[in-house]
Amino acid sequence: MLNKIVMTLLLFTLTSGLHAAPRAEAWSHWNQSQATRSFEIDHEPWQQFLDRYLVVSGDGINRVKYAAVTKHDREMLGNYLKYLQRLPVRQMTRDQQLAYWINLYNAGTVSVILDHYPVASILDIDISPGLFSNGPWGKKLFTIDAQAVSLDDIEHRILRPLWRDPRIHYAVNCASLGCPNLQTTAFTEINAEELLNHAADIFINHQRGVRIDRDRLVVSSIYHWFKVDFGKNDAAIIEHLRQYAKAPLLKQLQNIAQIDDHDYDWSLNRDESR
Repeated sequence: MLNKIVMTLLLFTLTSGLHAAPRAEAWSHWNQSQATRSFEIDHEPWQQFLDRYLVVSGDGINRVKYAAVTKHDREMLGNYLKYLQRLPVRQMTRDQQLAYWINLYNAGTVSVILDHYPVASILDIDISPGLFSNGPWGKKLFTIDAQAVSLDDIEHRILRPLWRDPRIHYAVNCASLGCPNLQTTAFTEINAEELLNHAADIFINHQRGVRIDRDRLVVSSIYHWFKVDFGKNDAAIIEHLRQYAKAPLLKQLQNIAQIDDHDYDWSLNRDESR
C-alpha cells in the first residue's frame, strides 16, 4: 500500500512538472551590454549544421536528421558551443546577445539530443539535478564568464526576464513536435527581429499552435505554461494571437473570448531520412 502511494505521488509530481514553468527571474550578472559592437560573432558553424540536418517537412514541422549527423559535424557542433562559451558576452551589444543566447540554447539542445540518441522524447534525458526532475534543462551544460549555465538559466533567467518579449517562446526549441519550429536560419544581430516575427507567424498559424475545434479554442500548452508572458489572461493571449493570425484563423478568432483547452506533443522532432 505504501509503495502504491509513493508511486502515485511520484507520477503526480512528474506530470505536474510538465504543466508549470519556472518563474522568470533575472540573473543580474548578464544584464550588461555595450552600446556599440566591438567584435563579430561567427554563427556560421550552426548555420552549416542547420543546412545539412534540418528538414522542412510537408506538415509544417521542422525536423532534425539526428541519426544522419556525422562524427565530423558533431565535432563541428561541439567546437561551436565551445567557441560561444569563450566569448565575452557582456561586451556584446544587446542585439548580439539576443542572437547569442538563442543560438546557444538551440545548438545546446540539439547537442544534448545527439549525446543521448536514440530517444523518443527529450523528457527521457533525465540529467537534471533533483529526484523528480525531468529532461536536461536543469543541468549546468555550459561555463560562460566563469558562470555555470543551464538551458533553464538561458530561458528563464536571461531571455525571458531581460528581454520581456513573448516571441522568445517561438525562438527557443525544445526538440519536440509540439514546440515552435527550430528555424532554418541561425539568429544574428541583423535578422533576429525578422526571425522572431516569422517564427510567431508560422507557429500561430499551425494546428499545433492554435486551432478552432467545433467553436472551441485549443492552443499550445505554451500559452498555459507561460501565460504571464502573453498578458496573464485569455483575452490578452487571444489578442496576441490575432496579431499574427491569417485567414481563415483570424476570422475564426473574431468571436472567440476564451481558451477552452491546451495540449502539447513531447515526441522528438526527428527525421529519419538520410
